[in-house]
Amino acid sequence: MMNKDLQKTTWQKAMYLIFPVISIGLLMMAWLMVSTNRPDLFPGPATTWERFRKLLVKPLGRIPLWVHILDSLRRVGIAVGLSCFLGIIFGVMMGWNRYFNATLGIIFEVIRPIPPLAWIPLITIWFGIGEFPKILIVFIGTFANVVVNTATGVRMVDAQQLDVGKTFGASQFNTLLHIVLPASLPAIFAGIRTALGAGWAVVLAAEMLGATSGVGFLITRGNEIGDTALILVSMFIIGIIGALLSSVTSWIERKACPWRTN
Repeated sequence: MMNKDLQKTTWQKAMYLIFPVISIGLLMMAWLMVSTNRPDLFPGPATTWERFRKLLVKPLGRIPLWVHILDSLRRVGIAVGLSCFLGIIFGVMMGWNRYFNATLGIIFEVIRPIPPLAWIPLITIWFGIGEFPKILIVFIGTFANVVVNTATGVRMVDAQQLDVGKTFGASQFNTLLHIVLPASLPAIFAGIRTALGAGWAVVLAAEMLGATSGVGFLITRGNEIGDTALILVSMFIIGIIGALLSSVTSWIERKACPWRTN
């Protein structure tokens, strides 16, 4: 019986290694097929790699590629940091205090469905196309994710845990600090991870409006000059960085919530 279980586990581990390779292989085959038929519209892997090398040697707009990436990450970092700080506070209040939820929570639920890109015309009129409007757009696009997940996590805390706090005479503040918040951490981190993904997507749209740096600026410039290889390179950079951000957030979550490692 143990040998069968061991063989099954070994086979499962092998599959986890094989399946990603197969997926990447199929993607490369599809890429080659499409690029062979329409190389003018969809550059092949060799052309894309060569454009990436050229971008490293001859920066666009005299700004190195890594500076473009750091500028985008800086905008996302500032916006998501503010979203986490304010969103966790707002979400805890929504989930913990029914009076707060019945007042400001209602206003939040009315505004929340508005897509962040719908705010771009107003923000552009109010603040122009400088650095602050870009960060503000990303903040709007990430704040709701943190609030909703935090409020959900607070509401889903086991009632028995709250009863234990009452039994030992814990105050509302101590119950919130030592019971509710630790129990809500997985939901809060889920909101932060979602906010990072949303922020990385929104900042690219924000950078397409009058930016002079950033990965979104690279896509805009590639569109303006008809450089499809540059657009494709930028898209790959976006995907890789987005995956790295998700992995880093998951690693931090495992460290902060060790009971959820499995």
